[in-house]
Amino acid sequence: MNQSALDQLKNLTTIVADSSDLSAIEKFRPLDATTNPSLITAAANQPENKELIETAFEQAKSEGYRDDLLIERTIDILTVKFGVEILNLIEGRVSTEVDAALSYDTEATIAKAKELLALYQNYGIAQNRILIKIASTWEGIQAAKALEAEDIHTNMTLLFGLHQAQACAEANVTLISPFVGRILDWYKKSENVDHYSIDQDPGVLSVKKIYQFYKQHSIKTEIMGASFRSVEQVLGLAGCDLLTVSPSLLDALENDHREVICQLNSDQNQIQQHEIVPLDKHTFKQQVEHDLMSAQLLQSGIDGFIKAREQLNTLLRQSFGLDAEIKA
Repeated sequence: MNQSALDQLKNLTTIVADSSDLSAIEKFRPLDATTNPSLITAAANQPENKELIETAFEQAKSEGYRDDLLIERTIDILTVKFGVEILNLIEGRVSTEVDAALSYDTEATIAKAKELLALYQNYGIAQNRILIKIASTWEGIQAAKALEAEDIHTNMTLLFGLHQAQACAEANVTLISPFVGRILDWYKKSENVDHYSIDQDPGVLSVKKIYQFYKQHSIKTEIMGASFRSVEQVLGLAGCDLLTVSPSLLDALENDHREVICQLNSDQNQIQQHEIVPLDKHTFKQQVEHDLMSAQLLQSGIDGFIKAREQLNTLLRQSFGLDAEIKA
C-alpha cells in the first residue's frame, strides 16, 4: 500500500499535533494543536523563540506588572503568543492550559481562563478557535461547566477514568483528553510487566471504554486520545474522534505504510445501556480515591505541570536577570 499510515489515519480520525514546536506544526499542518506547560517550557528553551519571549516580557512590563507578578504575567502572555503563532499555521483550534496550580480552585480557574481569552482577543483571535485546557478534578470540571455555559470551549486534560469522563459529559464540556501512555506506564510499573499487546493495553482499553460509553449514551463531548508511547497505541485507537500525537510519532506514522484498520466505530455503539446516575462531588471524589491509578496519575500530572511552569519561571528570571534584582 502506497498511502502512509498517517494519511490512512486521517481518513478515520482528526489528527491533532501535540506540540509547541512551530516548525513541526508547519511540517505536518494538523487541523488542531494542543499545548501544555511542559511543551511551552521546551519551546521557550529554543533559540528561535527568543524574540517571542522578549516581546511577552515587554508587554507584561508595559501593563505595569512587577516582581513575581511580572514573570507570571509574562508566562501567560508567552503561552498565548505561542498559541497565536500555532493558529497562524493551522485552520482549526489550539488548546491552551490554565495554570495547573489552580486545579482545585473553580473560581480562580474561571478567572484565569477569561484572562487567557482576553489576551487572544487582543491579538485578533476568535474565541471559537481556543480550547481552554483544565485538569479533570471536580473543581476543574465545575469551572468548565460554567465556562461552557458562556460559550467558552474547554478541553479537559489529565483524564484517566470513566468517572472523570462521565462528570465531564454532565458538564457539557467540548472535549476530553484521556491519557493513554501514562495509564500504560502506571500499569507496567504496578504489575511489573514489560509489555502489553495492543488488545490488552490498559491505556487503549480505557479510551475504548469511554468511547463506547459516550456513543451508547449519545454524548456530544468529543474524545481526543492523548499521551501516546508508540505508533501501535495510536493505531489502536483509529476511529476515535480525535488523536493528539507528538511530532516524533507523526513522523513515524508518515514513514509507516501498514494497512490501518478502524478500531472504533460509533455505529457499533448505538444501543443505549443502563440509565446514567448523575455524579455529585462526594461520589466523584470517592470514585477517584477508589481508583488508585486515576488518583495517583491525576495528582502527579498536576504536580508535573506545576513543576514545568516553575522551570519556565526560573528560565525567564535568569534570562532577564531578575533573581538578583528581587533578592536585593
